[in-house]
Amino acid sequence: MTTKQTADDNSITVIGQGTTIKGEVDFDNGARILGVFEGAIRSKGEVQIGDTAKCKADVDAESVVIEGTIAGNINARDRLCLRETAHFTGDITAAKLHVDEGASFVGHCRVGENTAQNKTTHSIKAAASTTAPASVTTEPKITTPADQDEVDFKPPWKEKAESGAA
Repeated sequence: MTTKQTADDNSITVIGQGTTIKGEVDFDNGARILGVFEGAIRSKGEVQIGDTAKCKADVDAESVVIEGTIAGNINARDRLCLRETAHFTGDITAAKLHVDEGASFVGHCRVGENTAQNKTTHSIKAAASTTAPASVTTEPKITTPADQDEVDFKPPWKEKAESGAA
């Protein structure tokens, strides 16, 4: 792991290619993941999942940029960007979402200013340690009276005309 200084005096922690980390990490500033990570990532800055990264992690950060492969839930308080090389499986909560052509995303998303602000670090931490219940999808059903095998398409005025003629 290395730390790199940027022009505006913020530091970015880099988890290099060939490095494997399991657990929970908190970053005061930004982070760039290029290796393998499994667990939970929390940052007050930007988290970048590089194109060589392979992650199974829940991420809670100000902004998130994905170029590599990640499975987990993401809470981006400002924005989430899926680059064209991104492969993401999980649920998104973000104020803003940008998806490049070619990016892969399988999951659910909630996007808007109010959705990301209501989510906190604590809910991501809890989600990382528990298994979510399976979702249940109900299909709409078309019902007909039980004793009716066929549908009568005869207009009501035809019945009146036929019964009046008899």
